[in-house]
Amino acid sequence: RMAILELRAARRWSRRETAVSFHLTPATITHWMRRLDESGPDALVQLPEAVFKFPDFVRYNVLLLKSLCPSMCKVKIAGVLERAGLHLGSTTVGRIVKEPPAAPPPVSKIPETDEQLVTAKRPNHVWNVDLTTVPIAGGFWVPWSPFTLPQCWPFCWWVAIVLDHYSRRVMGFAVFSNLPSSEDIQAFLDRTIKASGASPKHLISDKGGQFWCDGYKAWCRRREIKPRFGAVGKHGSIAVLERFIGTMKREGTRRWLIPLRQTTFQNELKLFTDWYHEHRPHSALDGCTPYEVHHALPPANLEPRCEPRSRWPRKSRCAKPQASVAGQPGDEFSLKIDFVEGRKHLPIVTLQRAA
Repeated sequence: RMAILELRAARRWSRRETAVSFHLTPATITHWMRRLDESGPDALVQLPEAVFKFPDFVRYNVLLLKSLCPSMCKVKIAGVLERAGLHLGSTTVGRIVKEPPAAPPPVSKIPETDEQLVTAKRPNHVWNVDLTTVPIAGGFWVPWSPFTLPQCWPFCWWVAIVLDHYSRRVMGFAVFSNLPSSEDIQAFLDRTIKASGASPKHLISDKGGQFWCDGYKAWCRRREIKPRFGAVGKHGSIAVLERFIGTMKREGTRRWLIPLRQTTFQNELKLFTDWYHEHRPHSALDGCTPYEVHHALPPANLEPRCEPRSRWPRKSRCAKPQASVAGQPGDEFSLKIDFVEGRKHLPIVTLQRAA
């Protein structure tokens, strides 16, 4: 359209002469003339884009290279880009360098498909499995060689853990004196499935050698389990299990000396996991415990509460979660703290009403 209007202006044609030459109507030429002032990609009359014009992202990358390597001249920049696969003339590079800074090109994000996302919808739907090391006594450090590097007994224990993603319940754990093989992990998972009486639909792990192998994938296929693997170097692929491991070490294994006997260490881990399931509130579960969520039990924090303020209106709201008042406002109580088999790091807190 713009070319036709430019030719009309050069030849000094009337609207009728222009319409006859290009088989148009005079009304069409009039309509084009009224919309000459429009701009942008939606304009009716536009100048044709030159075929030799480079896109804006090329200009941006040339300016980026010049800013990162200011000692490069336009000839050197053109030569470097040629070796990389982009052929630009030195005069083109020089003209781009003298232009105002170009805006960075928009970054196109790779859309995430539904196959990449696994959401736990019920207990035993998605399990996480991972390995961790627990140092014994003095830890990994020993003063003599060649025992300064190996991560094995008597310097540490290897612990394999399976956790239900929905309820945060530990479905099972196993203790190894050395780095377990893929066959050891498969046998441990078989014992966990048999003991729990349930099998997950998805089993998420990292890409460790025990999981990223044909034997483990074949084991999953035989049991109709879909293995899922976290991205390499991406934080959060098995964040739920990693958080439990951090809790286990922070509130459990670092509170006592790790024994050298495997059965003793297993018993201590069993006490911790039982306490974690039944007595430790979980923030991601709104203060519930994994045992309550896994077995769909009424949460203890929603039961009628004690109200020590005697003038507190019964129907007023309390700190979350909301719960009704048990008895009368102003009741007195005392704090009772028990410990799981005398372990000071595993408290059981209850309230006793005063007589």
